Amino acid sequence: KGKAKGPKGKKITLKIAKNSIRITLDGGRRLDLSKMGITTFPKCILKLADVDELDLSRNMLKKIPSSIQKFQKLRWLDLHSNQLEELPEAIGTLQNLFYLNVCNNKLTTKNLPEGLNLLKNLHILNLGLNCLDSIPTSLGALKELTEIGLFDNALTTIPNSVKKLPKLKKLNAERNPFPDSIKQEEHADSIKRIEMLHLVQEKDLCSSCLKMCTDERDKLNKLMNVTPSRSKKPSFPLLLTPNSTAKDNQEEWRLR
Repeated sequence: KGKAKGPKGKKITLKIAKNSIRITLDGGRRLDLSKMGITTFPKCILKLADVDELDLSRNMLKKIPSSIQKFQKLRWLDLHSNQLEELPEAIGTLQNLFYLNVCNNKLTTKNLPEGLNLLKNLHILNLGLNCLDSIPTSLGALKELTEIGLFDNALTTIPNSVKKLPKLKKLNAERNPFPDSIKQEEHADSIKRIEMLHLVQEKDLCSSCLKMCTDERDKLNKLMNVTPSRSKKPSFPLLLTPNSTAKDNQEEWRLR
């Protein structure tokens, strides 16, 4: 009688989609279909392809179609917390994309499209909580990238082309099986330009941890202001607080 079908999911109509459009602080249009129980990409939203932001996070999507390329104005795309095993090659046509979050899916290195390296205006990329065992060296072409999340994968190394991106300020590669011999040296060096690692928000820390981090940061700032040392690189041993996994609040990855 054939294979058992998965959950149907909620059917999104054009009316529902239109009612889900919000105006952003800078006057853009955001289509928010997060937490809707969607299992398949709603074709009707292709009629709303002129939106600036698209949020399909926290659903049950397994596939994003090539028709995503119709969203040419898109600057912000949030697909986190779905069941995506791959991304379409057509995603590389979204030349205005500034922010891409595909955290907490089932993406593998093999199924990362080459088109990702065409996103020349991308500033923020979150690939955390997936099944990646390596990072394509071609991502080094994303010269505008300032933040990248690689946490909770199966990485043993990070390509130099990514570590040495000229504008990179925040790199989170916590909870990957890096070899112990290179964990401290290689990855400490790779973030030498970074002022702060990607931290959890203050509200997510217990009071004692928050006080400890604040005290250490104050000490470090005082030390750097009073007795700066040119020969010694600043280190942040107590500020390596990782992001918690699969958070409901993904605003820490949202451009402020």
